[in-house]
Amino acid sequence: MNKKFLDFMQKYLGQKMAVGVSGGVDSVALLHWLVEIGADVVCLHVNHNLRDAAATEAQYVQDLCEKLGVECHVFSWDGEKPETGLEDAARRARYKLMTDFCHKNHIKIILTAHQADDQIETFWMNLGRGSGVYGLAAMRGVGEMNGIKIVRPLLNVFRRELQEYCDTRGIKYFADEMNDDPHYTRVKIRQNRHLVGDALGITDERVLLAIQNMGRVRESLEDYVSKLVGRVMLNDRAMFGESFLFDQSPDIRLKFLGTVIQTVGGDRYQPRLNSLIGALDKLRADCKFTIGHCTVRRLRDKILIVPEGQKTSFRIRKKYHGKKYVKK
Repeated sequence: MNKKFLDFMQKYLGQKMAVGVSGGVDSVALLHWLVEIGADVVCLHVNHNLRDAAATEAQYVQDLCEKLGVECHVFSWDGEKPETGLEDAARRARYKLMTDFCHKNHIKIILTAHQADDQIETFWMNLGRGSGVYGLAAMRGVGEMNGIKIVRPLLNVFRRELQEYCDTRGIKYFADEMNDDPHYTRVKIRQNRHLVGDALGITDERVLLAIQNMGRVRESLEDYVSKLVGRVMLNDRAMFGESFLFDQSPDIRLKFLGTVIQTVGGDRYQPRLNSLIGALDKLRADCKFTIGHCTVRRLRDKILIVPEGQKTSFRIRKKYHGKKYVKK
């Protein structure tokens, strides 16, 4: 068993957790490792009803859990499926079903089997998009979805180790044919990323190290931005002076504005970079516009961000950053 996995899991032992198990090698190995270390887990499997083998895989996960003595719950993603964006829609449906279960059963943590190869592929995908620090830091070891903590304990474990664990013990697992479909960008990267190592000597291990370094930078930036956001939030709206925004460095300025808009608008993601750049350009003068389910207004040296549909009044009854704002 991987020592990095063991070290990562120490602080979670003793807590009731859920683990997502698809039936693939990554999640099957993770389930076995969790049982080996005595973790208190319940297995969650989502049948997306997208492939002929889906029902067989769901039954296998149930049988495996019975053999291992793990409580298992299978969910079905029913109804019409979108013609475009199917992969993202399936992901959102999967997390919705799992997090709903956790809320009902007072479970605060879901473990997923994303591993080092997934992490490296995410890095290359985001590099291809021209991402900055936040994208190149790839997936987080600990995140949040629908109010539930999402924990990824295998991000420093390569798939070859998980596959070797299962193969040497005769543990059955399923292979998703979509993992070999070159129509998907991730699959193209998976099939060709070895070329970088072969031609330039940039190994997967070195890429993973770069991701980890980027992750530390991301955490530092987010800590700083979080403190800034906390200073401008007034219940469900944000108010601040134009100098509070424009005195920040360009990267902090963009992340701050994106985080405020996401917080006020309640969206899962922040607006795209181009949208934020456009919003900053507008905010250099008096304006009023909508973005990310928010209405943004600047009046002289004051900027207000409220949920879309609310009044954009600057009237408040307390001092803010040393100034008393009144409606103009």
